[in-house]
Amino acid sequence: MSIAIEFDNVGKMYRLGRVGTGTLSHDLNRWWQTSVLGKDDPYLKIGQTNDRTTKGESDYVWALRDISFKVEQGEVLGIIGKNGAGKSTLLKLLSNITTPTTGCIHYNGRIASLLEVGTGFHPEFTGRENIYMNGSIMGMTKQEITRKLDEIVDFAGVERYLDTPVKRYSSGMTVRLGFAVAAFLEPEILVVDEVLTVGDAEFQKKALGKIQDVSQGQGRTVLFVSHNMASVRSLCSRGIVLHNGTQIFNGYANDAVDTYAAQCNVVERNLITENILQKMDYLSDLRISFNGTEQSETTILGNQQTVELRIEGYTSVPVDVAAKVIFKTLSGTPIMSYAEGRCTGILEHLEGHFSFVRHICLPQYHAQGDYLIDICMHKPSVLDYFYAKDCAIVHMQPSDSIHGYALKLSHEGAFSMLSQK
Repeated sequence: MSIAIEFDNVGKMYRLGRVGTGTLSHDLNRWWQTSVLGKDDPYLKIGQTNDRTTKGESDYVWALRDISFKVEQGEVLGIIGKNGAGKSTLLKLLSNITTPTTGCIHYNGRIASLLEVGTGFHPEFTGRENIYMNGSIMGMTKQEITRKLDEIVDFAGVERYLDTPVKRYSSGMTVRLGFAVAAFLEPEILVVDEVLTVGDAEFQKKALGKIQDVSQGQGRTVLFVSHNMASVRSLCSRGIVLHNGTQIFNGYANDAVDTYAAQCNVVERNLITENILQKMDYLSDLRISFNGTEQSETTILGNQQTVELRIEGYTSVPVDVAAKVIFKTLSGTPIMSYAEGRCTGILEHLEGHFSFVRHICLPQYHAQGDYLIDICMHKPSVLDYFYAKDCAIVHMQPSDSIHGYALKLSHEGAFSMLSQK
């Protein structure tokens, strides 16, 4: 299979807050060193990693640095990372909106880019005129565009406004038309940034289905940037994870999502109680242990049948409570939950100093991996006495069982767990 896109040690450096290097002397020095003497750009040496959370010591930052990968024809590549990781810069380089500072980019075929709402649209032109203008820019004839016009308008759902200037479109209408133009004018390479989140649920479903059709049915290449990890898992065969302008992972899409999720959801505080987000004032001296430890990291063994939840403290107001524990993937998808109070209506009355203990039965089938947990003490459907979100990471070892059941997820997970009697 032929290579559609190749990035070869690509880098992009910017000076913060300025155009060019910021001063005439710096610009002249750069020109003299690179154009006359044939030396390396002196300012590339002082460029720092693009960590937006720190001040740094240099005004020069690498938005991208040493990026190398190949994309085969017909492949859907997911590009994921935190805000500011360099995803949009990478797509702008590919789309020739800006040029790389170092390295080179090779691609085969026409590129249609949808990077921002209304990219490539002239606000004074009507929707119809913008369709023809974009098609012409991509090298299509008027006859080719006319042949596709009805499909584009039908998909975008903007027929009534087709002859209205785009400046009067809502952001949702604009992105609908922009995506339809990019998808239906038959580019060999389709570049899609996070803009699909602007559309409503119905349009997002249509757009994701169209991306699958473009790649699988028509054999076209798609670069897909999204913070929706479920979409990345379902659409993409491979994924790249960017962090502060560098490439930290290149592999299967599921592994890329796990890498990104682990990066985003590290439990920073050492104790479970330190991760409590909200708490009633009349609760004090709280101590929470899960699986025998108050630390925010624990391991559940493969042959383990129960896990202990222990909550101790003092309440100056009598309360009737139940506990809830939710297991989630690192990307935030709930997998299983313990919520006995909600299931059975059984609450425990607490006054003064208390020790609330439950031995929770684990499901017979569970997958190996790392999971985040939420722990809550509440009166179901009334109020939360405290809620500790992402309070610990659990390393789950595989069970001896090799068979499983079809799962149906709810907002609290796939499994419901009860206490051991």
